[in-house]
Amino acid sequence: MKTIELEGLDISAYKETLSNGLEIYMLPYENKNNYFITYATRFGSDVLEFEKKEVKTKLPLGIAHFLEHKMFEQEDGIDPFTFFSNSGTDSNASTSFDNTQYICYGTKQFSDNLRYLIHFVSNPYFTEENVEKEKGIIGEEIKMYQDIPDYKLEMELRKAIYHYSSRRIDIAGTMEEVNRITKEDLHTCYRNYYVPNNMFLLMAGKFEKEEALKIIKKELEYRHKEELPNIVEKEEPKNVFKATKTLKENVEVPKIGIGVKISTKGIKMKPLELDLYLNMITTILFGSSSEFRERVRQKKILSSIYMEWETITNIKTFYIMATSIKPKELIEEIQKELQNIHISKNTFERIKKVWIANEVKMIDNMDSTINNLYDDILRYNEIIPNKIERIRNMKIEKCNKLIEQIDWNNKSIIRMEKK
Repeated sequence: MKTIELEGLDISAYKETLSNGLEIYMLPYENKNNYFITYATRFGSDVLEFEKKEVKTKLPLGIAHFLEHKMFEQEDGIDPFTFFSNSGTDSNASTSFDNTQYICYGTKQFSDNLRYLIHFVSNPYFTEENVEKEKGIIGEEIKMYQDIPDYKLEMELRKAIYHYSSRRIDIAGTMEEVNRITKEDLHTCYRNYYVPNNMFLLMAGKFEKEEALKIIKKELEYRHKEELPNIVEKEEPKNVFKATKTLKENVEVPKIGIGVKISTKGIKMKPLELDLYLNMITTILFGSSSEFRERVRQKKILSSIYMEWETITNIKTFYIMATSIKPKELIEEIQKELQNIHISKNTFERIKKVWIANEVKMIDNMDSTINNLYDDILRYNEIIPNKIERIRNMKIEKCNKLIEQIDWNNKSIIRMEKK
């Protein structure tokens, strides 16, 4: 078992990789009464087509999300939600573009709940009847999201940014595609992607790591390492698909969505380092203490704003989603920031100190720590034990060089106005 010393924490993380390829990450706390377990597969809506042994398989859109729903139907008729709730334990699941996770968290019966979590994710039960029944449920979910303006704005922005990427498509798919999903399709996805060497277990809180490891090995000793398929996808061009679009919707306050699309080809930085510097640039430009925020507050042209980075192969995209009574002026202000990027050393060092302070604050927050570790595993295939040191070692010269390498004008702008 590998010990991972986490910077700033009085506890260590532990990693064990089973002979079948399953990765197990454990973070036992002595001063907590609760625990959190997630069992995840690196399979999400990004997989639209794959190739294995020279055979290509095209999947219906939304099948990863559909499969997540169907995993909660068990042959013995026991509802996993009911099983967990009997011990006062909460449970949930979610599907994203690149992963699906099944979680439980509570204060009692850690061993029983760990054992059951592994059991129900390891034993799918698909019939023609229960697959057909689920289509109506998924359909209602799709319709619900289509009535949400923020969702529409995001999806239109994604369609404007990407030419071919699966990120153009809703994780739940379309009703037409969902209606053609069969139990055979679900088994195909499960056999190829719900395999030990494509999955990992992450747990934190109050538990005995040796006992947890014993349970996992016993429950999964019969599962074998499998050959993973190759994802079939077109290479995404570096330019955006469409520069601008205006939508008319039932909104009281206009909304805007801006996506800056960046090619990472030629940028000689490791993934974590690149992410840190890109986040530093956009935090300085548009963060809560930025000159931009102060300026738009004084002009009273910003109601709310949300920002995030997204990564696909050789592409990173920076999203800004905002509401404003004066969307044209707000877009102009954002454009101004992107066209005249200048970062001073004082500002750069100030944000570094803020980041380090935030990392220290999160150290005793188990929920934040778990989320960070989960993101690390998905993004970098490992836990990053020394983020504070990585932040401390960031240099303004590297940051400015990166700014010069990026075409900040390669962007899509979506406006959503009242009908």
